[in-house]
Amino acid sequence: MGMDVAGFGAIADAVSNIIDKVFPDAESRDKAKLEMLNLQQTGELKKIEIQMSAILAEANSADPWTSRARPSFMYVFYILVLAAIPMGFLHAFKPDIAFNVAAGFSNWLEAMPEEMWWLFGAGYLGYTGARSFEKKKILK
Repeated sequence: MGMDVAGFGAIADAVSNIIDKVFPDAESRDKAKLEMLNLQQTGELKKIEIQMSAILAEANSADPWTSRARPSFMYVFYILVLAAIPMGFLHAFKPDIAFNVAAGFSNWLEAMPEEMWWLFGAGYLGYTGARSFEKKKILK
């Protein structure tokens, strides 16, 4: 085997540790590890590892615009979700206004391309995965 220059072996070890914790019985655990090895052989795991290294590089950047972009994007979505609380109160007193606001907001969200939603999902999952990996690495 070659030298692990980029630290991809550490990512594979982290995934292996997660598999050990998620699957309680040995048979399921062995199947999951076998699938991970298959991904390694086909190059899919390498692709995922490269994406993770890019996310980690962004998170560790000294530039505040780069390192805070992904969390800021998530905060915007948190605010949108929390906006449901006052909308519930508005609906209790003025249902017609709440309905019009909700319909307008729904139309605005539906106007966004589907690719943008996939990008958000990938960014959100990548960020949380990178943060979990980073925290685990710090705790070692």
